[in-house]
Amino acid sequence: MAEELSLIDFWTAPYGMRVRIALEEQGIQYQFIEEDLSTLDKSPLLLKMNPIHKKIPVLIHGGRPICESLIILQYIDEVWNETSPLLPQDPQQRAHARFWADFVDKKVYECVTNMWKKKGEALEAAKKEFIETFKLMEGAMGDDLFLGGETFGFLDIALIPFTAFFNTCEIFGNFAIEPELPKIVAWAKRCNERESVSKVLPNPPKAYEVICLARKLQGIE
Repeated sequence: MAEELSLIDFWTAPYGMRVRIALEEQGIQYQFIEEDLSTLDKSPLLLKMNPIHKKIPVLIHGGRPICESLIILQYIDEVWNETSPLLPQDPQQRAHARFWADFVDKKVYECVTNMWKKKGEALEAAKKEFIETFKLMEGAMGDDLFLGGETFGFLDIALIPFTAFFNTCEIFGNFAIEPELPKIVAWAKRCNERESVSKVLPNPPKAYEVICLARKLQGIE
């Protein structure tokens, strides 16, 4: 489809990373419009394109907005799936992928951000929850190479952006992730071998810098 395509996003936003990875997987050209997250003021374009939630990412296709990252991923899969479908064809496998992607949104985001938001005993509890949550993801993967089976797809894209902050979690949590979650770390390395992932995910020091700035802005430091 030839309509103009653009994305309102921020370079270290994990939900936005999902969309950029999916677009890279499909080889789709788009305009990146960066939203300034260092201020509480939302841009006029974001308010116009996502007046309900006022959040990134927003994919704008032919002047029409698509909001919420998982919905955007499914839209991309429906519109541009000739080369590399993101969701499996089997209905049960598609339902399985959507279930675990919903789990990522409801559990993983919070357990990752708690690693840099909490202190003291609350941080120790957050660390325990972090490990338990990702162990569930290891169980979902089983012996497969990727979360959706033998090929990289929808569920991998849903989760992989959060691994960009693993080093940050290790620093603030004072622990090593790989001994606790070897399958997840091995999976993350496989995903990062894909150009679509390595091109989008920020390197660990940059991710750490952004989180340190966020802590200061939120008065955590």
